[in-house]
Amino acid sequence: MAGELRNADELQKKLMEFQDLQRQLQMVSSQKQQLILQSEEIKMAEADLAKCEKGIYRFSGPILIETTKADATTELKDKRELFEMRVSVLEKQETKMRPKYDELRNELEKALKEGKLR
Repeated sequence: MAGELRNADELQKKLMEFQDLQRQLQMVSSQKQQLILQSEEIKMAEADLAKCEKGIYRFSGPILIETTKADATTELKDKRELFEMRVSVLEKQETKMRPKYDELRNELEKALKEGKLR
């Protein structure tokens, strides 16, 4: 731990730091969850595409354009890999932030138990 909180200013600073870190963790978690869902949707599309034999179309802006099964498969694979890579990056960010978050939480809880936080 970083040490005891000696006065109200230090306590206020730690509380603000904790709240900021909490918001960042929530944002990272939310982004990660969205990417995981998108990756799962792509996996379902890849499974459907594997069963498909003809009439494959993709969106290009507001219209549908006919494409080949090979091109559609490659495009889906590339998107899935990109999303999985981004999830990995977000997990690393989350892992890096978590110890500081836990440290601040414990420090604030200790101050609360000691009656310094009201």
